[in-house]
Amino acid sequence: MLKLGLHVSISGSIDRAVDRAVEKGCNTFQIFTRNPRGWRSRDLTREEVEAFIEKVEKFKIEPVFGHMPYLPNLASPKDETYRRSVESLITELRRCVELKIPYLVTHLGSHLGAGMEIGFERIIKAVNRGLSEVEGNVMLLLENTAGTKNSMGGSFEDIRYIIERVDYPERVGVCFDTCHGFAAGYDLRTMESVESTIKMLDEVIGFEKLKLVHLNDSKGGLNSRIDRHEHIGMGMIGEEGFRNILKSRLGQLPLILETPIDKRRSDVENLQKVRELAGETEP
Repeated sequence: MLKLGLHVSISGSIDRAVDRAVEKGCNTFQIFTRNPRGWRSRDLTREEVEAFIEKVEKFKIEPVFGHMPYLPNLASPKDETYRRSVESLITELRRCVELKIPYLVTHLGSHLGAGMEIGFERIIKAVNRGLSEVEGNVMLLLENTAGTKNSMGGSFEDIRYIIERVDYPERVGVCFDTCHGFAAGYDLRTMESVESTIKMLDEVIGFEKLKLVHLNDSKGGLNSRIDRHEHIGMGMIGEEGFRNILKSRLGQLPLILETPIDKRRSDVENLQKVRELAGETEP
């Protein structure tokens, strides 16, 4: 059975995210632990934390994934942005510990033209600071990017470079986004190309480091460097590509959809499409 879920809203109260995930038929899910569009966050109340943990245990819906907010840029050469980004990472790690969320996904950010060397230095320093200040079992998952201009993490080699240089490599894993990977040049359309991509990931990083797949189709073509998610099977990876992805070792990992919010297809319909392509339901 697929371990399949969505990024769900925490609107109203963070424990409502669990209800929404269950209502939509998820058996795993991802959340922002706070408003993702601002720097500031209010502390979680004890009641909120207890309600969240109780519901996760009650519905046996796991693993849960936290995701860093939008504003932080761990590769930023701008001192004030970088300072706030590192503080945000520390805060999110602490919130995940509180909520018993085992994984926190982070984008690696942009060096803004300062160069890869500066970007790597900033990211490694940020990860070391965050993991040294927050004890616990939360694993930080580095998400691959689409290879857009100045972005960090567009290749498996970029991610390996970071993992090999952090102080706590055992607390750092990988989230592979299919849209980002495809846009960055990793073909996922045929069984042969999916297996080739998995082999590269295994040889460069180690497949055991991969803890989560963000399952998204791509509006941009192969190696387009365009970061635009599309509904499952409606983009350039296509239905056959996702059949092959789901048949592969990638399909055995937790799968979180971050597909568009529009009238063409709902979240639940995207989940149904994934199950159909995996052969779990009749087309």
